[in-house]
Amino acid sequence: MIVLALDTAGVDCSVALHDSAAGKTLAVVTEAIGKGHAERLMDVIDLALARAGLPLAAIGRIAVVVGPGSFTGIRVGVAAARGLALALHVPAVGVTTLEVLGNAHQSKHPGLPVVVAMDAKRGEVYAQAFSADGSPMTEPAALAPDDVSALAASLSATIAGSWVNAGEAPQMDTDQPEFAGRDRFDIATVARIAAARTDTAERPKPLYLRGPDAKPQTGFSLARKAAFTQD
Repeated sequence: MIVLALDTAGVDCSVALHDSAAGKTLAVVTEAIGKGHAERLMDVIDLALARAGLPLAAIGRIAVVVGPGSFTGIRVGVAAARGLALALHVPAVGVTTLEVLGNAHQSKHPGLPVVVAMDAKRGEVYAQAFSADGSPMTEPAALAPDDVSALAASLSATIAGSWVNAGEAPQMDTDQPEFAGRDRFDIATVARIAAARTDTAERPKPLYLRGPDAKPQTGFSLARKAAFTQD
């Protein structure tokens, strides 16, 4: 089965093609762009297909990073994945950023539980605990830093991820220093996680652990006029 994996949840616009039967990643294209994922994603998909020498019809499953991460970027990726899955008549599955970071950590430190932590801004941390075999022990949540430390202590787990700057999050080369230290997710890992999924019935949807940073302005709306009545 050929898996097409998409990531627009962070600064990267990333696509990978993975052959699950051969256990081999066929192509990876990653562009560090920060914004503008909607404008670039389809071109990046085309480039990955060309590098793999595959037509779009060869895709048997689509994977997409569903968050937590960029509010707008996540929506771009999920919409593209669901649209392609509908057109190709193939399943689409969601993979969380915390899963990807946890998998990357445990591939280097097998057999140990881990609490994956991402900086959520506003004095909060996106966190989730994974057991030694990689299965989730808690639901993803936005927590206070002290609560993350307490969770790790209660599970005798290591804390890893971008929040602690542990170097476990995949860092891809870029000549754009403004993206240094920003959340980045290994798209080949996304494809491998999705290829191993056995339950593909549920369509992917964005994982938002809190509301968007942007808020509607107040105090600038026009007063509603009274309905016109005629004597």
